[in-house]
Amino acid sequence: MAEIAPSILAADFANLQRDVEMLNASAADYIHVDIMDGVFVPNISFGIPVCEAIHRHAQKPLDVHLMIERPERYFDAFKKAGAWGLTVHYEACTHLHRNIQNLKELGLSAGVALNPHTPVEVLTDVLEDVSLVLIMSVNPGFGGQKFIQNTYKKIARLHSLREKFGYSFKIEVDGGVNLDNAPLLVREGVDILVAGSFVFSSPNPAETIEQLKVTS
Repeated sequence: MAEIAPSILAADFANLQRDVEMLNASAADYIHVDIMDGVFVPNISFGIPVCEAIHRHAQKPLDVHLMIERPERYFDAFKKAGAWGLTVHYEACTHLHRNIQNLKELGLSAGVALNPHTPVEVLTDVLEDVSLVLIMSVNPGFGGQKFIQNTYKKIARLHSLREKFGYSFKIEVDGGVNLDNAPLLVREGVDILVAGSFVFSSPNPAETIEQLKVTS
């Protein structure tokens, strides 16, 4: 059974506290927080003050996904804003190993994300150091996109590396997750399912979260 991390990016921002409290009462394991800078991805979401506001009401760990250039500039600030873990993009980090070590020194869960075009093999030399690997199953920047089918193969290869070397990182997938593909993703090795539009556009988001967990 997978852990579920609903993406707050798909919530009703006019009723953000209400939606966070709904997640608190749900079967969600994390609250996924997508930070976009309009540079690394073609969209701007929100920043540190909103993350801090979410944290004031959240009872679930904040799984913060930094889709931004030079993310190391903001590690301390996001920790102070309540992040449980920070995930940076391989494609946005010149000194990835140093960034991972900095996150661990701050006591944060250290995650690395890969865009759809990036093979998992580029992480070979840091897999023993990370807490989490996030596989993007859509192109980052916008919610509601169609799931990329090649994701299954990527996850299978990543899971194989984890098994071969006995690593302990979790595998997370983000983008186009629904009740149909959730069990297939878990079968390939996924531990955490991120779901945004699928959860928050449903008639009963809490029930949808429960269904995702049970189905997977």
